[in-house]
Amino acid sequence: MVSGAEIVTGVVIPPDFTTVWNQARQQGFNSKAATVAKVILFPQSVEALGVNSRNLLSEVWWSARHPYTSPTIDETAVDLAAGFTAATRRPWTQPIVFIHALFKMAADVITRAPDPFDPEGVAESIAAANLNTMVGRVAWDGAGVPPFAAKNVCKTPLVGARWRRKDDGTFDLVIVDTTTATDIPNAGKMEAVV
Repeated sequence: MVSGAEIVTGVVIPPDFTTVWNQARQQGFNSKAATVAKVILFPQSVEALGVNSRNLLSEVWWSARHPYTSPTIDETAVDLAAGFTAATRRPWTQPIVFIHALFKMAADVITRAPDPFDPEGVAESIAAANLNTMVGRVAWDGAGVPPFAAKNVCKTPLVGARWRRKDDGTFDLVIVDTTTATDIPNAGKMEAVV
C-alpha cells in the first residue's frame, strides 16, 4: 500500500487481499475508503478479514432491502434472501438473485417467442423484453447506456454499501449510497474505514 493513500480499490482474489489488508492494518496503514471487487462481494470473505473488514465499501447489485419483486412469485427480496439462508444455512449473496432473474427472463422470452426453436424469433423476443424482476426492470431499450451499447446492454440499479460488524460477530451489508437508485432504501451513512 502506498503511504498516504486515502482510497484502496482493485480486483484481487480473496486470499491475497486478506493477507495484504491484514498486514497493512497491522503496520498502521489507514485509508478513508476501500473497495476490492471479488473480495468484498461475499460475506465469507469479509468474515475472513475479521475486525479489519469494518466499513469496507462494496458496490451492490442486489440486497434483501431492494424493493423489486418477480412477476411470477409472491415474494419480496427479504423473503427470497431468508429462504436462501434457511435452505442453505449460508448468508444470501448478490449473485443468487441474478440467477433467479435469468430464469425468469428465459421463461418470459420463450413464452413470448412465436417459435421457441427459431433463433431469430427468440433474439427478437429478447430485444423486446420489458420485464420486472427481483433485480429491477430488464429491458434492452438503451436507457442509461451509450448509443453503441443500446442493443446489447441492460442496466440494473447499482448502489453503494458498507460492511458493518454485528454484535454476534457476523457482518451485515448496509446500503449507504442510493444516489443512482433512489427507490432503494438507504439504511446508513458513509463512514471511513478506520
